Amino acid sequence: MTRYTSYTTILRSQFDCRVQKISINAGFTCPNRDGSKGRGGCTYCNNQTFVPGYCLPVKSITQQIDEGISFFNKKEKYADQAYVAYFQSYTNTYDSLEKLESVYGEAIRHPRVKGIVVGTRPDCVDERILSYFASLARERYVMIEYGIESTSDETLERINRGHDYQCAVDAIHLTASMELPVGAHMILGLPGEDRDTILGHADRLSELPLNALKLHQLQLVRGTLMAKEAREYPERFTFFTADEYTDLVVDFLERLNPAIAIERFVSQSPRSFLISPDWGLKNFEFVNLVEKRLEERDTWQGRKFKH
Repeated sequence: MTRYTSYTTILRSQFDCRVQKISINAGFTCPNRDGSKGRGGCTYCNNQTFVPGYCLPVKSITQQIDEGISFFNKKEKYADQAYVAYFQSYTNTYDSLEKLESVYGEAIRHPRVKGIVVGTRPDCVDERILSYFASLARERYVMIEYGIESTSDETLERINRGHDYQCAVDAIHLTASMELPVGAHMILGLPGEDRDTILGHADRLSELPLNALKLHQLQLVRGTLMAKEAREYPERFTFFTADEYTDLVVDFLERLNPAIAIERFVSQSPRSFLISPDWGLKNFEFVNLVEKRLEERDTWQGRKFKH
């Protein structure tokens, strides 16, 4: 019995070979950093925690793709796999349409690239930008991935997100209306959110036309405003143990629409940046914990989903 909907399975069904994401840094910034929405960025954010060594904005898109392919081709059994260029760092629609056409046009012209995933904010898209991505999607796989982080406006303000939840709802509906796959990113355990609030996120997300969802535990990392806040006000923060988070994820899955595929359950910041929590688990090890807990509880994604 498949107890949750895995995005890996869905992605593989769309291609005739194994597909690997390559992270690309196109040198975009963020409206929450350059002053148009705010300064300093979201309180939890340090982009260095998820940027691979080959992924530097001083390199061309083509060079980053080539170096990414070289990195992953070290394993001979994956030599024939195809690649999806993942534009992850900062806000990858925050520029002129002409710049976007240049960046993404270069990526999809690469002979090994089968598609792109564009990470962005819901307040940084419009009909014109999404129409461009819809045109690319006629020939390549294109997913738009939005950082939502929370469905609570109080939390979004607290973490200096710079937009409300309705903004995310509107962007997701607009994207889906253009027949583009839509992904979302959520952080579970943000300060001020209790278990009921977190599980309420699953109910609200289930109402949206989402194709995929990434769940991440709250991580406190060096060089962030949140790390400073935690030093000054430690009573505001509670971090899950791996066992507690496993149960929370299972509870979340039970209430989540089974049509929404799960891309990942956890994130892994480099040890040199991570303050808390340090579980010492790789992604696949945590997946195993979730699958085991689902079996132990004889439950599945969507069991408590209210249509």
